[in-house]
Amino acid sequence: MTKSVLEAITRQITAEFNASFSYLAMAAWCEHHKLMGAGRWLRMQSQEEHGHAMKLFNFVLARDHAVRLQGVEQPRSDFDSVVAVFEAALAQEQEVSRNIDALYELAFTEKVFAAMTELQWFITEQVEEEKSVREIVAKFHMVKDDPASILDLDRELGARGPEAGAGSGEGA
Repeated sequence: MTKSVLEAITRQITAEFNASFSYLAMAAWCEHHKLMGAGRWLRMQSQEEHGHAMKLFNFVLARDHAVRLQGVEQPRSDFDSVVAVFEAALAQEQEVSRNIDALYELAFTEKVFAAMTELQWFITEQVEEEKSVREIVAKFHMVKDDPASILDLDRELGARGPEAGAGSGEGA
């Protein structure tokens, strides 16, 4: 693995941990505002992002390189509404997608084929992530400020089950 690809993967590990921490802050906002279903969904998303970081963490170790963790940023914790929470989540997923694409392009340019193979999983995952959050944002926009509809959506979000193979980071 080249030095620049290793550094880029290290930055992505940090970005995934930042995303995990950010989702946890979003969950806290929702739960503080008694939107327990949205909070549960966001907590699960936080765990999933942590799993993504660990998948890259384990990949670096499997390639016999040291992992040099960087500090996470303090996440945003104040939102105007639940729709603002999920709009921030969508923007975050779109940023992660751009980062993964750039990392893949770097691995391709530097002919780090093992990294390209590992990153292919992340590219596919990001399509699913963006689609999922985009649909949630659309639903919140459809119901606008109708309390009963918001509670229905909250209940729906709370029914989220664990995803199979959601990047637990094991065996990478």
